[in-house]
Amino acid sequence: MKKVLLALALCVSFSGMAQLVNVTSIDKVNIPESAANKVAAISPQGDYILVTTDYNCGLTKFDLATGTTLVITQAQGAGFDAKISPDGSTVVYREKSTNNKHLQMTAVKSKNLVTGAEQQLVKPSRNVQGMAIDGNTAVAVNNGKIAKKAIAEGKAQVNAPVISTKNFKMFITQGGKTTELAPKGHGYRYIWASLSPDASKVLFCCSGNGAYVCNLDGSNLVGLGKLQAPKWMSNDMIVGMKTTDNGEVYTSGEIVVADLNGNSQVLTSGDIIAMYPLPADGKIAFSTPTGEAYIINFAK
Repeated sequence: MKKVLLALALCVSFSGMAQLVNVTSIDKVNIPESAANKVAAISPQGDYILVTTDYNCGLTKFDLATGTTLVITQAQGAGFDAKISPDGSTVVYREKSTNNKHLQMTAVKSKNLVTGAEQQLVKPSRNVQGMAIDGNTAVAVNNGKIAKKAIAEGKAQVNAPVISTKNFKMFITQGGKTTELAPKGHGYRYIWASLSPDASKVLFCCSGNGAYVCNLDGSNLVGLGKLQAPKWMSNDMIVGMKTTDNGEVYTSGEIVVADLNGNSQVLTSGDIIAMYPLPADGKIAFSTPTGEAYIINFAK
């Protein structure tokens, strides 16, 4: 079997009052030079990653055990917030294009990695707000309305709310109705919004103001500090990044886990500018500004 991971010397520091996870290794991923080099997603089982370019062009599947690659799409915008189904078999992604009036359009598509079958969930539109996978169903919010298609056996159905953002506003769609959600008020720019695994809480950032968790109605607001690009690891634990820059380039980046009780833990050392973490089962993938990819292996 081809060896595709290079173990790095482990250097872990902590902040807060508790060790939240036990990091066992941080491994560099040997992505082929011909493949894109920014991690766009990691499968729920942690057996493969999706890589894209710095400009989110295209998606390539990279198998972490064998090192084999599979080009999923070369679409513009496909790497932005790409989704993987719970069983790892299907990817949902955006496809950007320009119409005859020179307006940028966005379609939402899915591709089955086993059969190669493709579906279009939303035709090219100016109003795609967000997308999700709910069980066997691919879901998108387009101009405040739900579009859905089954990506596995069974009837397409949406059980969980869908959290989306557009023009720095955050929205929640449930029961066929989309409403704006502004837990911090309307004078903020809402980004990086997502729904907790149990569909009971919302995680989001306010640009320049930090990360927060709240209930579906915006109540019970909990601050997580200056955490960027946060993702849910579980219903009560978040992973994100903390970065610094000099106005032109990033000068530092750390991957940090935090819980809802105010505890946090830094997982990476200062010699790596670690950014944009993506959690899976016992793993966290991240990228660096120089185009490297890494996997943090951990146990709780």
